[in-house]
Amino acid sequence: MKKEKSFEEVLRELEEIVNRLEQGDLPLEESLQLFEQGVRLSRSCHTKLDEAQKRLEILLKDEEGMMTARPFDQPGEVEDD
Repeated sequence: MKKEKSFEEVLRELEEIVNRLEQGDLPLEESLQLFEQGVRLSRSCHTKLDEAQKRLEILLKDEEGMMTARPFDQPGEVEDD
């Protein structure tokens, strides 16, 4: 079974493809293949970001199911109550 790549790995691959395409010295067929791969990677990134957003929304809903804005606590910070 193939391990799913992390968002960062996919984004890094996408950046490499963009850099290669921007150089402009590739044959047309190779450019098209890279472009197609880039589109797939871009969609994968978008999907991963959507999933992360949905997870955050679930975590931030209050008891009535309404989204509430809360300040982001930095690790190590302690709230004063």
